[in-house]
Amino acid sequence: MTKKREVEDGMVPEESNAKRQKVMDQSSPSLPPVAFENPLLPLASYDDDEDDEDSGGKGHIAEQVINNGGDKEQNGYSSDDEEDEDDGRSQGKRNRAIEIRRDCPYLDTVNRQVLDFDFEKFCSVSLTNLNVYACLVCGKYFQGRGPKSHAYTHSLEAGHHVFINLRTEKVYCLPDGYEVIDPSLDDIIHVLNPRFTQEQVKQLDKSRQWSRALDGSDYLPGTVGLNNIKETDFVNVTIQSLMRVTPLRNFFLIPENYQHNRSPLVHRFGELTRKIWHARNFKGQVSPHEFLQAVMKASKKRFRIGAQSDPVEFMSWLLNTLHTELRSSKKGSSIIHRCFQGELEVVKEMHNRSIAEKRENGEDGEHESHNIGMETSRMPFIMLGLDLPPPPLFTDVMEKNIIPQVPLFNILKKFDGDTITEVVRPRIARMRYRVTKLPKYLILHMRRFTKNNFFMEKNPTLVNFPVKNLELKDYIPLPAPKENEKLRSKYDLIANIVHDGKPGEGSYRVFVQRKSEELWYEMQDLHVSETLPQMVALSETYMQIYEQHQQ
Repeated sequence: MTKKREVEDGMVPEESNAKRQKVMDQSSPSLPPVAFENPLLPLASYDDDEDDEDSGGKGHIAEQVINNGGDKEQNGYSSDDEEDEDDGRSQGKRNRAIEIRRDCPYLDTVNRQVLDFDFEKFCSVSLTNLNVYACLVCGKYFQGRGPKSHAYTHSLEAGHHVFINLRTEKVYCLPDGYEVIDPSLDDIIHVLNPRFTQEQVKQLDKSRQWSRALDGSDYLPGTVGLNNIKETDFVNVTIQSLMRVTPLRNFFLIPENYQHNRSPLVHRFGELTRKIWHARNFKGQVSPHEFLQAVMKASKKRFRIGAQSDPVEFMSWLLNTLHTELRSSKKGSSIIHRCFQGELEVVKEMHNRSIAEKRENGEDGEHESHNIGMETSRMPFIMLGLDLPPPPLFTDVMEKNIIPQVPLFNILKKFDGDTITEVVRPRIARMRYRVTKLPKYLILHMRRFTKNNFFMEKNPTLVNFPVKNLELKDYIPLPAPKENEKLRSKYDLIANIVHDGKPGEGSYRVFVQRKSEELWYEMQDLHVSETLPQMVALSETYMQIYEQHQQ
């Protein structure tokens, strides 16, 4: 019967099958591929205008619904939701085009005084970080821009019409829904996501030009204050110190160097670096809020807002974590190791009982001499810890106000290869250290705090150190350089972190050098003031960063 009916209708079976297959293909459109542009959101593309396709008409959305072989077109505005309509008989595919205008009448309502892009990009109503827009009139964050979205509702209730997508940096006018392109908005886009060219990066250490914020205050790019959210001064002094390390700063100023990295900590550190060195900020300060959120997540709340921590521990954790995220392989190098990594030769002397235990575990490399076993190894380091001499236990009446002092060269003798340091953990041993490779940037930290079962003590000993031309070869033995190479053992101080107050409490501040002017600045959270180099050496230094002479 089927063949007879097809013959009567004048169709052959092959033509009937082809027509049926064509209708099925049209009624079941394939889903668009998922984009992988944002490394922080690799599994979805949440922007509502990246999948738009031009349909020939501006400001309208053409919907083509295939219904039993018939075509029907409907024009109108739609929401951001990517849903396919299904009337039980067919499915439709949506093609949208966004109108672009250059003559938005609401641009004069933009208020740059209230804009602050330092905080997390979360909707103020739904608390989601997907497809978030910032209102350029009041500065609040809202999700979406469709008729049912929070940004659309805000535009109707408050009469605020200009919004910017925080990820794509596109500006829209709501509730009309058209995109706005105007050169007057470029400064807002630059503040949202600062950009640097290679030429601008090279000129940073040569420029002496001041910048002016919207409130009329002047600031120097690179020496801006950081907001202390709540007992986060240990983070601020660490960040300000690392901003003096030129190769590290230049690496993070160019996002293309780490655009394929999936670590939020790496991207947040890069954003903070670009904001600190940006010369077109709306205000002369930066809030590291997003960076702190990434630190809390990456450290599993070891370092968190509201709890004072040690900048030495934070510096060590941050550098090691950044190296782990940036290296291309398990034994690969990174910008962190190229700047800070040196090498030590460690000679360990242990009692024979420890040697016998190690031999039972299958380890070798020791030789015995007079009931003492010795083993020599080489280990990399990022920072060197220096032991301060204990303060005097008893003082007379005349010397009760005297603060003990020690030259830096005396405590550096720990690394001369002859001075013995006794350790009790993990086993009782006598250690000798010798530097076999010097890094480009040398980090020293003074062990001022000692903790026991009852309380923490602080050593008030002052360390006398040179601000310029620290010559290490005069005080510790260094390896001979290779052929056609020069021994670079002279260093200049570029950052000095200081602790003020009681142990476990108090606050941290930092002295940093600005290379373009060769001036020193004292920075404590939001306070930045110029100081004399002589004042740098009169403080209770806790951690220092020295830069190696390259000439």
